[in-house]
Amino acid sequence: MKQLGLDSFTDKRIWIIGASSGIGEACAKALLSKGANIALSSRRVERLNQVAATGKINQTLVIPLDVTDDRQFQDAYKIILDTWGGIDLLLFVSGVYIPLRADHFDINIARQTIDANLLGPMRAVALVTPEMVKAKSGHIAIVGSVAGYSGLPKALAYGPSKAAIINFCENLYYDLLPTGISVHMISPGFVATEATAKNDFEMPALISAEEAAQEILTGIQDGEFDIHFPKRFSRFLKFLRILPYPIYFWIVRRFVKI
Repeated sequence: MKQLGLDSFTDKRIWIIGASSGIGEACAKALLSKGANIALSSRRVERLNQVAATGKINQTLVIPLDVTDDRQFQDAYKIILDTWGGIDLLLFVSGVYIPLRADHFDINIARQTIDANLLGPMRAVALVTPEMVKAKSGHIAIVGSVAGYSGLPKALAYGPSKAAIINFCENLYYDLLPTGISVHMISPGFVATEATAKNDFEMPALISAEEAAQEILTGIQDGEFDIHFPKRFSRFLKFLRILPYPIYFWIVRRFVKI
């Protein structure tokens, strides 16, 4: 059994969480241009209003949301259900990235990262899945990272949060495929965003947020589970994780000079 893609985004009801900047903003603008109806969520309402202004009248819902707040999630989804009756696609893009290494490990940063990057998507999925199961259709797309493939420098909290997302999406796929719900696990490499602007090292195969959005939307339309990009970088990291650890660590130390 193969999961379904989306033949068109026109008139589809899409909830983008993390729509105020970066990949989420780029996805929102691309989808608005394709005629989708978008619920835009993030903490920064002024930025959401700017994104909404690029669409047509009544094409968007602006719903401020902190992904670590259960009550805000419930209230946000109620607005969507009351307005649209459901959604066709949940696109969870929101995430926290704070560079962290073992010699300056901060448990508060780790807690914040896990709450936003792992429990945030879990909160969203727990909300939308029951209605999708009833409808026997829908798409759940979660943005993780190639940093979840294996251990990398400066990702002591971020990497584990994204590794858990990979496992979470794999389990969702197993469980939801028979119900008619498609799951899309999205693993970007380096994308030029506010988050990656914090990096003080050269980022190989860096792409724009608009390029990332195109990869994501094409993958969803094609029904892909494993959407990873840019391929020249993500395939290399996939290869690294099958190597014996001594070789893997040697390569990381040799080529990741940070």
